[in-house]
Amino acid sequence: MDQVKFVAEYAAHLMGCGIHTSRVIRNTKRLGDALNFDVNISVFQKSIILTIQKNETQQIFSEVIEIPALPISFEHNSELSGLSWEAVDRKLSFEEIKAKYEKIVSAPRMNQWLVLLLVGLANASFCRLFGGDWLSMLIVCIATFAGFYTRLFLQARKINHYIIFIVSAFIASMLSSTALLFNTTSDIALATSVLYLIPGVPLINGVIDIIEGHTLTGISRLTNAFLLIICIAIGLSFTLFLFTNRLV
Repeated sequence: MDQVKFVAEYAAHLMGCGIHTSRVIRNTKRLGDALNFDVNISVFQKSIILTIQKNETQQIFSEVIEIPALPISFEHNSELSGLSWEAVDRKLSFEEIKAKYEKIVSAPRMNQWLVLLLVGLANASFCRLFGGDWLSMLIVCIATFAGFYTRLFLQARKINHYIIFIVSAFIASMLSSTALLFNTTSDIALATSVLYLIPGVPLINGVIDIIEGHTLTGISRLTNAFLLIICIAIGLSFTLFLFTNRLV
């Protein structure tokens, strides 16, 4: 049934773009109400199981869908949540809801080069915040730009994301190690060059999930986040061994 598959796709997209579990459930149930469905959801790390009952006929449908690997998107978070409210408040038809959903998820993302520049400037700002000088900021900005570009390049080729984090952390920290050649705050440059990789959203969502009772999903998210942090540490360690012959 098209409507059942659509509700499942909606829930999976929300989960994939970095929303905590309870909000995914609330939004999906609200969308189900707009389509005259009673929706029950079980969310796991890589898949979602939905049991949907059509209120008019009491028919029951089950759907299992894999959670896609999507970039974190607060824009999709906001707009898809708003779509569920609009569907209920304005009593939109299924065709109208689906058309609005397709428009949201197919909208072009921010220019990749602009994103690279903004991430580089953000990481340079962290360097300044922790006491780095202007030369360190410039080095960190360039290193972050290169590291983030490497990450996007490898992601496009479907490389394992743990390997991506190790390589990206190594590239960024290796380039920032050029600060060792100058009379500058090189330690701060090295430490802040990999901050753009910190998985903040999974860490926050994992804690929220555990607090709100979605323990299994929360632990899975925290475990994945901690493994990514370990990968960042491994990439940074390679640079420290190669260029400073020490870990601290």
